[in-house]
Amino acid sequence: MKTGMLALAALLFGANAVHAEIVRIPIPNSTFPIAQAVRVSGDAVITYLSGQVPSVVNKDVEANSPQAYGDTKTQTVGVLTKIKQILEGQGLGMADVIKMQVFLVHDARAPMDFKAFMEGYTQFFGGAQPNLPVRSVVGVAALANPGFLVEIEVTAAKDSK
Repeated sequence: MKTGMLALAALLFGANAVHAEIVRIPIPNSTFPIAQAVRVSGDAVITYLSGQVPSVVNKDVEANSPQAYGDTKTQTVGVLTKIKQILEGQGLGMADVIKMQVFLVHDARAPMDFKAFMEGYTQFFGGAQPNLPVRSVVGVAALANPGFLVEIEVTAAKDSK
């Protein structure tokens, strides 16, 4: 009797299981490729990725120089490619990214190149992949390696079903 009641409860509650709902709210009257807000409700799995930095693209120069990692666009594409690979390893994709925090170096040696960042960013968001995250871009004096111009961390969400 007890087993039958548990099975009935599981069937009833299972039938009413709430799937995740991820709603991306665009910026009104704007084509800028970020969302104004993202709302996640229901049964979602949230994944947080630590900040990712660029990989070396030129091994013939000093590893602490920006030349080893490329310009801002090159570093942005490299970091977002790395993030894409990490997400895929977790069964996620770039379309599942709901929040992004970007740190761009801004100093006399390397002024923050937002335009170059956007050229790299739009290769992943806003074109063929229309699911836009909310995003912040912050100018910082330095990152962990003097050659890094870009560091990006993301949060992704997906229905747990």
